[in-house]
Amino acid sequence: MKVVYEDNHILVVNKEPGEIVQGDKTGDRPLSETLKEWLKKKYAKPGNVFLGVVHRLDRPVGGLVIFAKTSKALTRLNDMLREGKIHKTYLAVTRGTPPATSGELHHYLRSDARTNKSSVSAQPKPGAKEARLRYRHVASSDRYHLLEIELLTGRKHQIRVQLSSMGCPIRGDLKYGDKRSNPDGSISLLSWKLDFVHPVSGDHIVLKAPVPHDQLWESLAQGL
Repeated sequence: MKVVYEDNHILVVNKEPGEIVQGDKTGDRPLSETLKEWLKKKYAKPGNVFLGVVHRLDRPVGGLVIFAKTSKALTRLNDMLREGKIHKTYLAVTRGTPPATSGELHHYLRSDARTNKSSVSAQPKPGAKEARLRYRHVASSDRYHLLEIELLTGRKHQIRVQLSSMGCPIRGDLKYGDKRSNPDGSISLLSWKLDFVHPVSGDHIVLKAPVPHDQLWESLAQGL
């Protein structure tokens, strides 16, 4: 975990693959608790430390995550997220060749809590939510392709299942169609860029995460 941005109201960190943002049924220590402890020590705060989770990343995904240090910021960031005012861009290394150099995917996504897996359909179905993203093909190697993805809606496993549905499973993502896991258990999906207006100061903030220190990632990312 690395702090990318911090002020009185918000904290943005670069999450490592394998970390969980918020507590779940595994009982593993979440990043939110680690950060509370870090803030408590850094500022010698007595009592409990407030830290609100604004959004989450899947456990095997790395990259930028926003937390709120005040209730005012949390309320406003939640509103901004719901209204699509926090612009999130991801990078994905896929095994399949994208059908076009750029495009928009529009599906209806339904999540199954029992299997912890999502499915997509082209037409509306009962219980399914609209899922939209835009992608741009950045670069290719002999077997892999780098896509830049603008997330337009925030659904569970959305990028993973939508890319898989167009024949481009994310490298290492066995759940959604890749053939081989990554050695560290991650999937090759990065929460790369956040672009938003600060909920309190009104400043325009753009933050980027570094690409993983991996030969494939670094060679493909030269095209950014």
